[in-house]
Amino acid sequence: MSVVGKPIKREGQGLARGHDNVERLRRDLSKVLHFPLGSHHLDLYLSALTEHNPFYPTEEIQDWLTSLNEKQLFNVERIPFRDLRKWRFHPETGDLEHESGGFFAIRGLHVKTNAGNVSEWTQPIIHQPEIGVLGIIAKRINGVLYLLLQAKAEPGNLNTYQLSPTVQATRSNYLCLHGGKPTRYLEYFLDPSRAVTLIDQLQSEQGARFYCKRNRNIIVRVPDDEEISLGPNHRWVSIGQLLKLMRLHNTVNMDTRSVISHVSYAPEHVTSLAAVDRDSLRDCLARSPLVADDVHPMAADLMMSAHATSPSLMDSDQLIARITREKFRTELDVKMVPLKSVRGWNLGADEIAEERGRFFSVIGVRVEADSREVGSWDQPIVRQQNEGIVGLIAKKIDGVLHFLMQLKVESGVMDLMELAPTVQCITGSYSKDHLPPFVEHFLHSSALEAIVDVNQSEEGGRFFEESNRNVVLLAGDDFPVEVPPQYLWMTMRQLKRFIMLNNYLNIETRSLVACVPWS
Repeated sequence: MSVVGKPIKREGQGLARGHDNVERLRRDLSKVLHFPLGSHHLDLYLSALTEHNPFYPTEEIQDWLTSLNEKQLFNVERIPFRDLRKWRFHPETGDLEHESGGFFAIRGLHVKTNAGNVSEWTQPIIHQPEIGVLGIIAKRINGVLYLLLQAKAEPGNLNTYQLSPTVQATRSNYLCLHGGKPTRYLEYFLDPSRAVTLIDQLQSEQGARFYCKRNRNIIVRVPDDEEISLGPNHRWVSIGQLLKLMRLHNTVNMDTRSVISHVSYAPEHVTSLAAVDRDSLRDCLARSPLVADDVHPMAADLMMSAHATSPSLMDSDQLIARITREKFRTELDVKMVPLKSVRGWNLGADEIAEERGRFFSVIGVRVEADSREVGSWDQPIVRQQNEGIVGLIAKKIDGVLHFLMQLKVESGVMDLMELAPTVQCITGSYSKDHLPPFVEHFLHSSALEAIVDVNQSEEGGRFFEESNRNVVLLAGDDFPVEVPPQYLWMTMRQLKRFIMLNNYLNIETRSLVACVPWS
């Protein structure tokens, strides 16, 4: 294996001993959780349980990101629209477009719906019909599955460099419409003979700002003995390390979180229908030197919620029927219109903004970088006006953890609505009298226990310094099971299944699903 930097040697634990510990944990987990032989999911779960990395310890990954942010050239300057190189306002429509016809454009959208408090409006929207690649290479090293991630700078990123997928590229990027360098490792995701595909799904992006945007979320696994030469900004990371890094503000980017949300840690199919014993699982984790001493108290509950032998309030057929009924009742008429015809928005010299300063605006930026395919470029970018809240409420129902989801209609989605978190809103865009349901639990001191509470960035290639508070709260027995009709209780197993059905779980939900503490 080729790596950049000197490998770190662990005192008292050589490779042979480490491999023995891996195999012991593998056997114990197979017995307790009923994994089949040769399970890819078991490899993924084992990787999620450990921060063991003889090459790049977690603290070194953090220091490396900090060093890149301090030393690498990456300057972002706000500029007027007239100074944007290779971009123009179309003389007939007013749409803001790239001269190549690629990348993306800012167009207008007209919306009519019977959902929500506003029945008709127009707005700017990002139109990017290309399907991009968000791909991660996985490889088992000394018995543990590691993911190849890159530190990638984007013009809108807080912290500039964040942990990104192995490949994160639009079609325009990897076809080199910018005239820059080719995309490294792209062949692993375009040529199916290069690796085993573990996950391959088309998923939506932000439905309120993109029009029918989808990206290919893909994880491929290369043979254990395949040599992969690392680029200067790539590192092998266990899923356990990644989960820990997701607890830090604005460190793991949105695209990585989206891809990781697909990972199922429960068995593909079980070898026994016997119920899993929660205490046996906790004992199994406590015994292994590969698993951190501070395993989150919710880790075992998450596995129980994800496991095939655990009951759920509603089965998947009932959930699909509920979603179908809500879609049948929903009217959503959406069509693209010229940007110049959008009402209630003002076009200034350096900003397209809603006339009351709500929601978001569009600005122009110039970027200089020494770590990207091209050294300098200009682009429009969306700027959110206030920090948002993306929050899930979890509750044990019949002893199994369930998550409260809402069916949310958004103007740019492909099929009327998607499963969104309990709360997904920019609070500054609402009056105090019209805040969404359940938001009070996230705005004020709550009796609910915070399982996750971290600021996470949105995609920095399209959104400027946008960070939203991502929260998962655990409710007690007094929190009602009965909820409004547009809300559903779902187990982790059901969430993971619906992710694999494409365009059911929105990007905000996937971000939260990725962040929950499996270890």
